[in-house]
Amino acid sequence: MSGGTTMERIGVGIVGGSTTGWASLGHIPVLAALPDVELRAVSTSRSSSAQAAAAEYRVAAYDNHRDLIAHPGVDLVVVSVKVTEHLEIISDAVTAGKAVYSEWPLANGLAEAEKLTELARTAGVRTVAGLQGRYAPEVRHARDLIRDGYIGEVLGTTMVGSGMVWGPQATASQAYWYDKANGATPLTSPTMHALDPLHFVLGEFDTVAAQLTIGRKQATIAESGSTIDVSVADQVAVIGTLRGGAAASVFYRGGASRGDNFRWEINGSEGDLVMTSAWGNMQVAELTLAGGRGADGAVRPIETPASYVNDVPAELRGTVGANVARLYTHLARDLSDGTRTVPDFEHALKRHRLIDSIERAADTGVRQAIQH
Repeated sequence: MSGGTTMERIGVGIVGGSTTGWASLGHIPVLAALPDVELRAVSTSRSSSAQAAAAEYRVAAYDNHRDLIAHPGVDLVVVSVKVTEHLEIISDAVTAGKAVYSEWPLANGLAEAEKLTELARTAGVRTVAGLQGRYAPEVRHARDLIRDGYIGEVLGTTMVGSGMVWGPQATASQAYWYDKANGATPLTSPTMHALDPLHFVLGEFDTVAAQLTIGRKQATIAESGSTIDVSVADQVAVIGTLRGGAAASVFYRGGASRGDNFRWEINGSEGDLVMTSAWGNMQVAELTLAGGRGADGAVRPIETPASYVNDVPAELRGTVGANVARLYTHLARDLSDGTRTVPDFEHALKRHRLIDSIERAADTGVRQAIQH
């Protein structure tokens, strides 16, 4: 996994690789379709689910993540479990010298993110953070259009989205998302999944101010009708100045809207770009790009060139795993060429520090300068 002129297929083991859940949708089909990676093992939290996964995927399956890490065919450990379990599992994988792909968020809070990043840095292992939204074809196309002068000088940007979860009702398996202590909140998850592409296209924040509000104080569990208290801020408002001087405004709400669940507008001196989707989790959403410039009175759809779309096998295009596939593809290229282009733990730590700055801005009411 150190890179070079030739490379065998990357052997992948997924912690949280049951036949249900995110890995079954976002990773397993991707690994089956891509030429440079191969699923070799999974682990789950129970013997019964491990056995079901072994039968479904025809790979080694364990009910203990340490057994997966020890598998000699596993080069890359994918961690796709609750954020509260990341510290132990990632620490074990890094200590064993394995490369790690951690789903986002990397950790439950800044202190854990710093610890994991330092551990990986000291061990010298390759790391990946699951911030795949930047690889969406429309995001990359928008970035290139702006670079080529389509909208002129970037003046400002506004982004509004829905978390899709954190609405008035939740399933029993979603209940932990409503407790801030568990680290998976509207700010740390959908907002940051959207902010990372914003920064990929337009550059980093220079300063931020924020308002974090708990709008819904309780939610109902669908299966039982019981209620749970909500401690996460389900209304996230962030405003700031980007390093290039443009103004930025980002608002994410919990649940879904009857209006727009995702709209990102980028305004320039010569034109405008608008990205929309019916789904608020932009890293897995089907996006539509529109634009207008000069004498245009309105934006109109911009077709994304095939070169941005056809970089993954046909069976993955338009699926929730498409951008994950692009992340794996770029990782394989990095390992082959000796480059470091994919979001890694160092990048994830920068995002965790941004979260910390946003929370501090909201707590103090004082605009925060972002360290670069």
